[in-house]
Amino acid sequence: MTDNEELQEIEDSEQSLYEHFHFDVDKGQEPLRVDKYMQEKLRYSSRNRIQKAADAGFVHVNGRPVKSNYKVRPGDSVSLMLDRPRHDSTIEPEDIPLNVVYEDDDVMVINKPAGLVVHPGAGNFHHTLVNAVAWHLKDLTSYDPNDPEVGLVHRIDKDTSGLLVLAKTPDAKTSLGLQFFSKTTHRSYNALVWGNFQEDEGRIEGNIGRDPRDRLRMAVFPPGSEVGKPAVTHYRVLERFGYVTLVECVLETGRTHQIRAHMKHIGHPLFGDERYGGTEILRGQRSSTYKAFVENCFKVCPRQALHARTLGFKHPRTHQQMDFTSELPGDMEALIERWRRYVNGAAHDTFEE
Repeated sequence: MTDNEELQEIEDSEQSLYEHFHFDVDKGQEPLRVDKYMQEKLRYSSRNRIQKAADAGFVHVNGRPVKSNYKVRPGDSVSLMLDRPRHDSTIEPEDIPLNVVYEDDDVMVINKPAGLVVHPGAGNFHHTLVNAVAWHLKDLTSYDPNDPEVGLVHRIDKDTSGLLVLAKTPDAKTSLGLQFFSKTTHRSYNALVWGNFQEDEGRIEGNIGRDPRDRLRMAVFPPGSEVGKPAVTHYRVLERFGYVTLVECVLETGRTHQIRAHMKHIGHPLFGDERYGGTEILRGQRSSTYKAFVENCFKVCPRQALHARTLGFKHPRTHQQMDFTSELPGDMEALIERWRRYVNGAAHDTFEE
């Protein structure tokens, strides 16, 4: 070994690693490959990325690097160690416009635009709704945006628009959290979905859990199964356009991607929902004219056509019922109007699934 090689080996051995994630394996855990175990824990990471991290010596068990085929056992301490510090997740105020529908000393109701991430997370550590709220409340000394006892009580997806409620005090968050847990709040969404419904209303029940084939997507599993969490969505047809339908969805539960996953499950993906197949032309004619029309619709509303339209809860201090309604945003209004005009222009045609 040359002097340079020896020096490089010493430098490599002394390279600083920083812990990004840490898991203590449960007592009842069956032997399981560490790459699969970590994939289940790290919702935004693929198994392939974890395997590459293990090959690079970044996956440690009990303080030592292991290969991806190592099988974790009860009591193991599993860590993801990287050669850079973990991103600082401190929420800093940012001057981002907010549409505040209502505000008092206890709560804020916000109408979120599509495209705005609600909370910092993987790939989105800045320019989020909570950064905007931190700026809006920067002069309120009692509000700390980094205190988990205050802040958002629920979330909606980045590309979903509509109403959210935020607690400005710990008591308000406790009260609102209990209302969401007890299912006494009221939330309804408007969605444009692919396909025509035979019925005017219906109920979708099915557990929602992480899709094992795509960790960024949710899947629906049988009610009562051990996979996923129970979820119920009620829907009602508002307007029919032959190949797509405008529906109202009322949530009994609030699971991640609930409406998007449930509608996909019953064969009616949300229009424009890329992750759940809604950016394909799933219904309609084969003509180039129709294809051009739908492609234009995708451009008018380049996201899933989903809007959190109503929100109702009891005020945490006065216990008065508070109900809010948000009009459809411009992109969804324009999208729906295009389908109305299309239906009127093609009224003589027969719409077939």
